[in-house]
Amino acid sequence: MAYLNRTPSGATQPVTIGLIGSGWMGAFHAESIARRVPGAELAAIADPNVESATALASVLGASKVTADAADILADPEIDAVIIASPARFHSTLIAQAAAAGKHVFCEKPAGLGLDELDAALAAVEAAGVHFQVGFNRRYAADFQAAKKDLAAGTAGTPQLLRSLTRDPGTGSIPHAARVPAWTVFLETLIHDFDTLNWFNERAEPVEVYAIADALVEPGLRGQGFLDTAVVTIRYSNGAIAVAEASFSALYGYDIRGEVFGSKGMVQAGRATETVARRYTADGMSADTPRLNVELFRQAYTDELADFADAVRARRDGSSDDAAPSSAAYSLTPGGADARRALAMALACIESVKAGTPVRVNTAAVNTAAVNETAVL
Repeated sequence: MAYLNRTPSGATQPVTIGLIGSGWMGAFHAESIARRVPGAELAAIADPNVESATALASVLGASKVTADAADILADPEIDAVIIASPARFHSTLIAQAAAAGKHVFCEKPAGLGLDELDAALAAVEAAGVHFQVGFNRRYAADFQAAKKDLAAGTAGTPQLLRSLTRDPGTGSIPHAARVPAWTVFLETLIHDFDTLNWFNERAEPVEVYAIADALVEPGLRGQGFLDTAVVTIRYSNGAIAVAEASFSALYGYDIRGEVFGSKGMVQAGRATETVARRYTADGMSADTPRLNVELFRQAYTDELADFADAVRARRDGSSDDAAPSSAAYSLTPGGADARRALAMALACIESVKAGTPVRVNTAAVNTAAVNETAVL
């Protein structure tokens, strides 16, 4: 007897996705797939913390739970995976997923070293699977609008660029002692590096000079904890960029980007949640976002929708239709973008250690483009 709930003839099969890592970001991605990305299905969740994975699966309707990611990679019913495990496992999981024929979405950073990432990207290229890294700012409406203007030449030739990340805080950082070393570069400013690279497309980051310190939690400076950083970047087209980060902005989550060029300036991002303002006897005030999933809720959804569309196109043999005909600007961040941003983060670490500018290792960036960049 045939299944009564089979897909009608001609209907598109959903893209089946397995989640690896059910922590904060993984859980949010799982919710996006299950509830906000049409044509995608959350099929399985893997996490050593089986209780956490089971609870999440129960809420979102995922039918399979396991403590071992290998179970998802071996499952023939799963088209793709979202890797949201701790960063130290990313490169290994990318390589394993690619070898298993699974398309891969990986949270940043895609690795903690260039050698391991290069090996993972080589596995992706050999398998011919789609790879995407989680640089979600590209999908935010205001950053896309800025990119569109830049692609149209509105600002002219880029000369000065700026990107900043200020995480919301209260003046202290809970669990700061457990934050991995160099997180400010590898997991925070890496977003800014990709934004600057995207805004200054077709130029390569050549050199960085980074200064970092523990200004929010100075008592942890001796343990190597860094919560505040400023980076100056020199690009191959002569443009100079500045990226800055803080782990404790008392006024809320603040993400901004800017390009000043020969014809003008383009900006993206704002510190307020909406453009609404209050003017009272106490002065002017506005609401501010307090979480990344508040400020970038739609961007997180759209990056996964882009991923699911690319996977569907490859799976169903319609990859030529995946990219819209109007190629206004590049969108999907792939292997080359992941490597370029990681190379900058690693150069920043060396710069802080040496106290001098450091050259960025982009030697393999141009040859590591493991999948075609989608355009919008």
